[in-house]
Amino acid sequence: MPAEIGSAGIPASHDRKPLYNEDAERGVLGAILLDSQKVLDFCIEKQVAAESFYGRAHQVIYAAMEDMAKALRPIDVLTLADRLSAQGKLDEIGGTAYLNRLLDAIPTAAHAEYYIDMVRQQHLLRRIVDCSRNSEQECYTSDEDADHVLSKVEQDFFSISENRHGIMLPWKAAVKQTWGVIENIKLTGKGISGIPTGFKDIDEMLLGLHNEELIVLAARPSMGKTSLAMNIVEHVVLGRTDNQPRPVGIFSLEMSREQLIMRMLSSHAAVPAHKIASGMISNANHGLLMQAADVLMKAPIFLDDTGGLEILELRSRARRMKKKHGIELFVIDYLQLLHAKERSREGRQQEIAYISGALKNMAKELKVPILALSQLNRAPEAREREGKPRLADLRDSGAIEQDADVVCLLYRPSKYKDDSSEAGGGGGDEALDNPNVAQVIIAKQRNGPTGNIKLTFRDEVMRFENMAAAAYGQEADHVSEGEA
Repeated sequence: MPAEIGSAGIPASHDRKPLYNEDAERGVLGAILLDSQKVLDFCIEKQVAAESFYGRAHQVIYAAMEDMAKALRPIDVLTLADRLSAQGKLDEIGGTAYLNRLLDAIPTAAHAEYYIDMVRQQHLLRRIVDCSRNSEQECYTSDEDADHVLSKVEQDFFSISENRHGIMLPWKAAVKQTWGVIENIKLTGKGISGIPTGFKDIDEMLLGLHNEELIVLAARPSMGKTSLAMNIVEHVVLGRTDNQPRPVGIFSLEMSREQLIMRMLSSHAAVPAHKIASGMISNANHGLLMQAADVLMKAPIFLDDTGGLEILELRSRARRMKKKHGIELFVIDYLQLLHAKERSREGRQQEIAYISGALKNMAKELKVPILALSQLNRAPEAREREGKPRLADLRDSGAIEQDADVVCLLYRPSKYKDDSSEAGGGGGDEALDNPNVAQVIIAKQRNGPTGNIKLTFRDEVMRFENMAAAAYGQEADHVSEGEA
């Protein structure tokens, strides 16, 4: 009689053998009885838990062994039988006779690692099957759209993979690995342990952008936060600081692909954007733009300009981008334009809090730094004097402040020049009265100092430069040919 075929053309589940290896499970439990300390350490390292075993009796026995190990009690047939008897589970597993059979199943614990890996592999397959069944059920019962369901399914499968690779590194190896980083810093003479931003003073304070960190760059509208982020992207993808070009993924929720590329071409070529838009491009500037286009076309930039993304969808796209292109930095412009449908009914603050936490988890999940742009509320404009932003000005939720590893506040004093002069000036700092001066305030850094950094901002080409490139009271001398 032919096997019954399911709806997907797969043989019905009752014709399949269960995904487990009973001999391997017995081998693991028998090895623990022979050498509990050594074998249980292997089990913990390989993330074996009670549910890793298929047989109910084996689950009960392993759970009891774990409890005994935590209580620092010796594990052998007699002590284990006593423990199970006290729990009323000894008869359930087959009594002391079954424990003796486990002990007799293997003569030595020498092959325990092999048995453990077999148990882990079968458990992994069962998890994949369970995840597939849940995904199928979700497809038939969910009220969400297909894209949203896909994001959830991808997250479930990615969680399996994440747990599989999340094996704890032994302490000795971890110290050795960290010491290697220190030795490399000493050897190269470079104190930057993360990805260089290309801005000397920022890199000296942050030591670069580090993996698994959420870096928030916040400002009021029209302060140039997108420009600064794109300048950082340019430095990273071209490897200007350390000669190591790195692929960058950009999620531009506000600006279209064309707008963003136009801005990057203008900045890179040092040709004013308004001249490009109006068609007033001299031959010299046209040549500069062609050179800029040639450089940027070769840069490993991967841009997604889909607007109004759900946070789950963004994480899903980021995972695929990371896997396909090996992205080493993600830039999100900007945080408040993301949505979390499942939290929207709880109010905007709770929704932003969920999004902020999801971005931090995404940084840890993908093991890359995430540079997320954010809006500030109106408090700086209502404040007296120069309108200098504060950490508490982050818009919509204090959770952004909590989740972020680094918070940078971008501030251009000249934007408040009229207000500050009426209120008695901007503090008497001639540099800050200069329209070309911008401040990056490192308001929070989980693993380092805070402070203020001055940069030069060339408004006509929307480009930030190190302050050393121009005197505090003068314009930068980097002017493109033919602009005069």
